[in-house]
Amino acid sequence: MTDPAGTKDLLIPLRRAMADMSEAGVRGALASLLAEDVVVRLFHPVGEVTGAAFYDAAYAPLLAAMPDAERRDLIVMEGADDDGARWVGCMGQYMGSFLGPFLDIPPTGHLAHLRFHEFYRFEGAQVVEVQAIWDLPELMMQAGVWPMAPSLGRELCVPAPMSQDGLGPHDPHASAASRDHVIDMLTHLVRHPAEGGAEVMQAERFWHPRMNWYGPAGIGTARGIAGFRAWHQIPFLNAMPDRKGGTNGTLQSHFFAEGAYVAVTGWPNMQMTVTGDGWLGIAPAGQEITLRSLDFWRMEAGRIRENWVLVDLLDAYAQLGVDVLARLREFNQARVPGRVPVLSGAA
Repeated sequence: MTDPAGTKDLLIPLRRAMADMSEAGVRGALASLLAEDVVVRLFHPVGEVTGAAFYDAAYAPLLAAMPDAERRDLIVMEGADDDGARWVGCMGQYMGSFLGPFLDIPPTGHLAHLRFHEFYRFEGAQVVEVQAIWDLPELMMQAGVWPMAPSLGRELCVPAPMSQDGLGPHDPHASAASRDHVIDMLTHLVRHPAEGGAEVMQAERFWHPRMNWYGPAGIGTARGIAGFRAWHQIPFLNAMPDRKGGTNGTLQSHFFAEGAYVAVTGWPNMQMTVTGDGWLGIAPAGQEITLRSLDFWRMEAGRIRENWVLVDLLDAYAQLGVDVLARLREFNQARVPGRVPVLSGAA
């Protein structure tokens, strides 16, 4: 397995360029970092692009909407998956004054936050694959235009790790144990409901009693095992009891770890049929869908204390025949489109 140590340092010029975004700075950093034939897998509705189109598809619209946009990384970790591929995973927020529409989401004129989970696969000193989910429902909620069912969990600006060590350095000797713990937890998780009740998951063995589960906007954040089960797991399993994950067929899962942190990429990495009570306010369609989920876990005292989860919910809705952005446009026909003027006294 290739030693990934130091790989995340290769991302420093891009992160610095995005701390105070400008077109020239970000374009230049991306050009230096990305391989010419890089495959960039982006959230719905942007989709897959290659090479220099990454800036035009994602960052040009973001800067048009938030001219003073800045990137705030809260977790940056590196590791190698079972195939020896070298990955860097980042979690954080893009923040800025929301002055113009972004993918038809109307501006607020206020500071806005947009959570991102981004994974970069390296060969040598260059990135050959990017997987990125930006939490568009979170931005819709700040603008007051989320057109779908309300979240069961609490919506908030997701915090940094409570340990305040998300950017490292990390103890390399803890990495394997952290990774094995998370994989063991997921193995037990999928035993329910096919093999028994909640007890077969052995949740108390894997999760800290004061754990936080930071789900995507549209599902929300949950506190403790009871909160996780009430606000996410039970509704999820009632709707899709046949869910499966891992790596098989069309599913992809790449686990890597650094110290107390574990990450998994998947594009997609879950597959299930929407039955039972339906999901996210959508009636049961009896239709099989896949989920793209990019996740981070933080271990503490031998158990999982925090879990950051982003799912491309707009892609899941689209597979069920629901165009969330079209519903948003219908919802806001009476809202005057356009830009918010720069406030008096601003530069």
